[in-house]
Amino acid sequence: MRKSSPAAELERLLGVAAVSWERVESGGYGRVSAHWRVQLEDGRSVFVKQALSEDAKTWLRKERRVYEGVVGSFMPTYFGAHDNGEVLLVIEDLSGAEWPPPWSPERIDAVLTALAELRATTPPAGLERLEDARESVVGWPAVRDDPEPLLSTGICTREWFEQALPVLLRAAADAQLDGDELLHLDVRSDNLCFNGRDAVLVDWNLACTGNGQFDVAFWLPSLRLEGGPQPWEVLPEAGALAAVVAGFFAARCGLPPPSGAPTVREFQLRQLEVALPWATRELGHAPP
Repeated sequence: MRKSSPAAELERLLGVAAVSWERVESGGYGRVSAHWRVQLEDGRSVFVKQALSEDAKTWLRKERRVYEGVVGSFMPTYFGAHDNGEVLLVIEDLSGAEWPPPWSPERIDAVLTALAELRATTPPAGLERLEDARESVVGWPAVRDDPEPLLSTGICTREWFEQALPVLLRAAADAQLDGDELLHLDVRSDNLCFNGRDAVLVDWNLACTGNGQFDVAFWLPSLRLEGGPQPWEVLPEAGALAAVVAGFFAARCGLPPPSGAPTVREFQLRQLEVALPWATRELGHAPP
């Protein structure tokens, strides 16, 4: 049987033919999916994600579960998916929305409102628990076992690291990650936009359940890098979560880049440059 084309599958899914396919460069750090802005014969346009690897197929299937199971002002309009050899996901074309930066107090409040609505939304069945990924998320035990990748970045001295590590380990171990709230788990500017007053979140392949405040904490270093406020101004008294966020980046930023994401380590280091002083400030320890 001859394999059908993405265009044929899209027409079968939407009931209308595509006039043109325009490749859209991803704003993220992975290169395992193709993104398309597709003009339809009826005058509409849609956004199509096409998996280019087996990992991407798994991620798009997880996104499909979220799009089909979650309703809220923070969700884009979902038109459907195709999964038969070729894996496609179709949502509204948000190219006309406003994508940050710049940031303003109103935009920051809109994201916080969206994340509060997200936390109050019943998660779809079958999502992983953030607590089950604690060892990977927390990061500091891995850095304790092999600190050389982190120290190679020059973000701190060995002396400072040896003094601060016990404090960071204890705080991260005490952090509450478990819960039954829905998390996006990758909140940052390339995964959100503003459609009117509402903040809309895209790229749901990491969605899980747990303590929803982790979404806020994880967003704040990138927000600061884009001209936003200091993290503690948005989420005060969050030393344990700040330690987890710092540990996540500390365990990764000195490693070789993963396949398909050549620039992610540089961005992780920049986020650690915000998260580490945030954590140590909240924990009463000297900054690096």
